[in-house]
Amino acid sequence: MVCGGFVCTKNALCALNILYIMVSLLLIGVAAWGKWFDLVSSIRVVAGVIGVGIFLFLVALVGLCGAVKHHQVLLFFYMMILFLVFVVQFSVSCACLSLNKDQQNNLLEIGWNKSENTQKDVEKTLNCCGYSSYNPNSTCAARCHDIPAHSCQTCSSIITQYAGEVLRFVGGIGLFFSFTEILGVWLGHRYRNIKDPRSNPGAFL
Repeated sequence: MVCGGFVCTKNALCALNILYIMVSLLLIGVAAWGKWFDLVSSIRVVAGVIGVGIFLFLVALVGLCGAVKHHQVLLFFYMMILFLVFVVQFSVSCACLSLNKDQQNNLLEIGWNKSENTQKDVEKTLNCCGYSSYNPNSTCAARCHDIPAHSCQTCSSIITQYAGEVLRFVGGIGLFFSFTEILGVWLGHRYRNIKDPRSNPGAFL
């Protein structure tokens, strides 16, 4: 069977979904590891990452089952869900790559004000206090706050140095995976329209 036929398309679709399953398990494992070692105290962040991992795992499982069994309904739903994920992920990735410094700062400040647990995580990790201003009498999780001189930097001065690089990295990774998703849609569509050579030639597929 030449590449591009039934077996080759099936193997390519299975390999792509196994990759998605591995990525989803990695997301779940990293989130659980971060919570276990108290690197991330925000339940929302951990739950969000685990939720994305579980969703990706279920979508990949549907695609893998559809590819193995050549199941028309599973492949159809797999294609539809994967296409919607592609649209959302492609849009978010382009937005990450196109944000200017003022938009980045506004977005970071909104995220900072959303959760006190996230603030503590950032302060502890980056050894900084406050976002744009620092009050020595306020509570802070950073090590520098315990020093009598209170020589802490504001977190915005540290975060904004790396925000552009992080957003470009996240946008690039998201853009790369969005093209693998459209590849999955194309493979699923192609595979649905190829007849299984082992089945009844007169059967409708």
